[in-house]
Amino acid sequence: MTQFLLLCRFNEDAWNAIPRSERDAIMEKYHAVLDGLDREGRHLGTGKLEPVAAGRTVRWGEDRPVTDGPFVETKEHLGGYHLIEAESLEAAAAIAARFPTLLRGGVMEVRRLIES
Repeated sequence: MTQFLLLCRFNEDAWNAIPRSERDAIMEKYHAVLDGLDREGRHLGTGKLEPVAAGRTVRWGEDRPVTDGPFVETKEHLGGYHLIEAESLEAAAAIAARFPTLLRGGVMEVRRLIES
């Protein structure tokens, strides 16, 4: 088995525009997917991030690091991650496709971890 990181991306404004009851229903299904991955022994960890407004962006300026933000110039923000095990990239992508947030504009980036 190989480890993959599922990076959960979404537009915070679009997510917050969804009625609370609908978001709660989506997240109930979302947690059911995680519970299933736990039962399958594939779920290794999950982390949720604070909203993008609470963060900072650091990049290299002309001669020193520059802190900017709290934003990154992108239409989708990183909201969290799931560390899973799967047989292949295709299998990991199929797992990512189970998450119901994809139906409301969310995106899952699937990346294999490189063993060091």
